[in-house]
Amino acid sequence: MKILCVAEKPSISKAVAKTLSADNTRTRKTKAKYIMNYDFKFNFPGYGLCDVTMTSVLGHITNVDFPPSFSWGKCPPGRLLEAPVLEIVSQKDVYGNIAQEARNANILMIWTDCDREGEFIGWEILQAARSTNTNLTADNVWRSQFSHLERTHVLQAAKNPVKLDVNAVKAVSCRMELDLRVGASFTRLLTDLFRKSTVVQLDKGSNLISYGTCQFPTLGFIVDRYNRVKNFVSEPFWFLCVDVKRDNQTVQFTWTEGHFFDRLYVLLLYQNCLKSDQGQVTNVIRKPTSNWRPLPLTTVELQKDCARIFKMSSKDALDAAEKLYNKGFLSYPRTETDQFPATMDLKELVQKQTQDSRWGQYSQSLLDGQFKQPRGGNRDDKAHPPIHPVNYVNTSSLDNDKQKKVYEYVVRRFLACCSEDAKGEQTTVTLQWGDENFTANGLTVIARNYLDIYPYRKWESSKQLPKFDQGEVIKINGGRMKDGKTSPPSHMTEPELIALMDVNGIGTDATIAEHIHKIITRGYVVKIKQRGSEFIIPSELGMGLIEGFDRIEFENISLSKPFLRKRLENSLQDIVDGRTTKEVVLSEVIQLYRQAFVQSAQNGTTLIQACKEIIEANKS
Repeated sequence: MKILCVAEKPSISKAVAKTLSADNTRTRKTKAKYIMNYDFKFNFPGYGLCDVTMTSVLGHITNVDFPPSFSWGKCPPGRLLEAPVLEIVSQKDVYGNIAQEARNANILMIWTDCDREGEFIGWEILQAARSTNTNLTADNVWRSQFSHLERTHVLQAAKNPVKLDVNAVKAVSCRMELDLRVGASFTRLLTDLFRKSTVVQLDKGSNLISYGTCQFPTLGFIVDRYNRVKNFVSEPFWFLCVDVKRDNQTVQFTWTEGHFFDRLYVLLLYQNCLKSDQGQVTNVIRKPTSNWRPLPLTTVELQKDCARIFKMSSKDALDAAEKLYNKGFLSYPRTETDQFPATMDLKELVQKQTQDSRWGQYSQSLLDGQFKQPRGGNRDDKAHPPIHPVNYVNTSSLDNDKQKKVYEYVVRRFLACCSEDAKGEQTTVTLQWGDENFTANGLTVIARNYLDIYPYRKWESSKQLPKFDQGEVIKINGGRMKDGKTSPPSHMTEPELIALMDVNGIGTDATIAEHIHKIITRGYVVKIKQRGSEFIIPSELGMGLIEGFDRIEFENISLSKPFLRKRLENSLQDIVDGRTTKEVVLSEVIQLYRQAFVQSAQNGTTLIQACKEIIEANKS
């Protein structure tokens, strides 16, 4: 029996082959520069000892494109929304290696990443194998399910294969075709339009005004925040505050009403309070409180935290996590799941971290009785567990600072998940002065618990409140009416942008970083630093494009808002779940974009004029 195994990356192929063969393989070179074939034997349940060849691809080996007759300049851009689409082999040496190795294979086993995209790459591999062996079909191909490269997990995946998810393949195929049609048609329209104008200088050999169904809603979030900051008008407000001296300590009480924008109204309340120089303690509450340990780690949270804590771009964070996964140190880093399965042996993972000089002692304390089952969130993608450390590595041996920071963060987050919540006591005192109520709060941290291993979150004791008794009357040492003014929102940060994209369904946990990187490289946005923080703001071109599309009165849709893309993502999930078909989704979505394309083409001067106005306004 001959089994052909194909992984998504050479590093995964090498690691799986090493595990299945007990490090006893024969290695053969291929025409593909980075790919090796590994020959060995493995005992598959029900089939006995089999001859196995393990190889890999380098991601996608095919792509979709239009026939040459629909290349740039040979047809109107709008034709691309209905032009024929071809599947083209993009990595011929990789494709050829699979075809060659499949000739004598009895079974094909797919070892791609266990997500929607990995399912489609598995389908591409199957088509390459079928080019020389038509006995291999979607019905008899094996599909391994794994989320990390720990030995027992890999062996379990090899012995319990499932079938390819054909519905997931159709969903990715649908998304790829729509992205090609919409992106190419609008990109050609916009580029041709701006090349004919003098508003934005474009190099005909390279520069494009590209459009993407995820790019523009992402850009729209940034432009919307920028305009809110730019157009913000500060307003004055007034409020009351009270100081009380007790046990040589001045306690500041805060007005429960917050503030008002009517000075005269606050002044009248203040004058009423001044009728007495005494107040009464109406309530004293002392209660235990907790600072909850973090939830298990998802891809979105990884990207947000690395941007916030390390000022690392979402793309760099995900790239570092991918490399750590490929080396077998972390679990698969593209996951929406924030709950560990009940059957997972988390203590075994904790045990592997006891050898570290920084967190080893804490890890041992968890094993010695401090271990707590992690909290569970409400997300489960049914494919991968939360991101967690699989094997220990001394961070000094890692390739670069980004990998070191990401690995340490993931380990500390995992250990914090397995710890006790931080415990404290909160005191709230309510004081009535005149007819107004004021409060003072104090916090005492009693047990730091998970905070001892998780330095990325702060929870400190506040100033201790002196003793107050409910019902007592106390002297008001300072009652004041103060003023302030409203502050503008800050410009968009990358963690905020990631959160907005996630909640609005723009991209997936795996592609959010790519979309942000794309609008930066296209010159639609730039990163700036202000007061020690990094923000993302739109360029003149980025602002002009969003403003121009917003001026066009589309029917029932917007090209700069997230609603249409979110609708598509929901439709793709419906394909996966079998509630609709690829053909239905393609027809419905293309019809919407066709209407928008016609209106965009008819209002090209509106887009040019919007950019012109933005550029001229910035010059003045």
